[in-house]
Amino acid sequence: MYEMGYILLYYKNKTGKEFIIMATKQKNAADVLIIGAGPAGITASIYALRAGLSVIVLDGNLYGGQAAITSQIENYPAIRSISGAIFAQQLYQQAIDLKANIRFEEVTSVDFSQKTKTVVTTKNTYMAKAVIVANGVKRRLLHCSGEKELTGKGVSYCATCDGMFFRNKEVIIVGGGNTALEDALFLSNQCQKVLLVHRKETFTAEKALVDAVMARKNITIMYNSQVTKINGRHKVTSANIYDSHKKETSTIPIDGVFIAIGYAPDNHIVSDFLDTSPEGYLSASEDCHTKIDGVFVAGDTRTKPLRQIVTACSDGAVAAIAASSYISKQY
Repeated sequence: MYEMGYILLYYKNKTGKEFIIMATKQKNAADVLIIGAGPAGITASIYALRAGLSVIVLDGNLYGGQAAITSQIENYPAIRSISGAIFAQQLYQQAIDLKANIRFEEVTSVDFSQKTKTVVTTKNTYMAKAVIVANGVKRRLLHCSGEKELTGKGVSYCATCDGMFFRNKEVIIVGGGNTALEDALFLSNQCQKVLLVHRKETFTAEKALVDAVMARKNITIMYNSQVTKINGRHKVTSANIYDSHKKETSTIPIDGVFIAIGYAPDNHIVSDFLDTSPEGYLSASEDCHTKIDGVFVAGDTRTKPLRQIVTACSDGAVAAIAASSYISKQY
């Protein structure tokens, strides 16, 4: 095997046998390139580094993924309770201590058609022997009038990021899953009033969260309701809420709207090379292999029955070992 950081160019003769015709060492080359610095991506980097491989991790935003903006994590084994920000920082620091090369650059395109994989960002072009796609998911949009225009002006998708700007004010949180209820509890500690708007009659969140929300005096719940319009010019001033049972719309004065209606995959960059489910998730089995040799998928971005931090970390470890095995056999 060539030293880490070498990219090998191959020639294939008429019989199909491959020969190495050039080996070049590049600054923007690695044994394993990981797209995404969330729990799956960083765990993959830790396992790949411990296997003796060179690693580059790329992320267009921040390390930690969705975990970093989770107010409190209470279902990770051996950790009774930890803030998402601290969990993300500790995960990131563990990788850095192992000399992980984590770069904050947005991936714009990929080419998985050759044995040596190419990944292009807004700043550089990278080459790698193996790629692990661990780009996670993004928050779903409400797609109502005023949402886009007032994003950053009272419309937010991250309660832990922006809650402090609404101290002693009145806000709406939209959703009925774990994230929405966690956000409602977090905001209720800072805001004068929190209006939880849910389109169904019952929550899909865990019972412990539902009980906690029900017990919080400054949280009001509107069932069978949807935000249909967010009003304001330079900032949010009110929201139109449609009650599907009463068949009527009311306009409620409000200072902010927090949207927490789940997540969606964002795999258009790699979808030309990898198969996706009807919902847009990347097709991969529990071994994290894809249909392309040398390309693996880990974390929330792949088809799976459960998307949690612990399953993302599991995927990262599996994908890294699979990549290590692939490289040792092919190079």
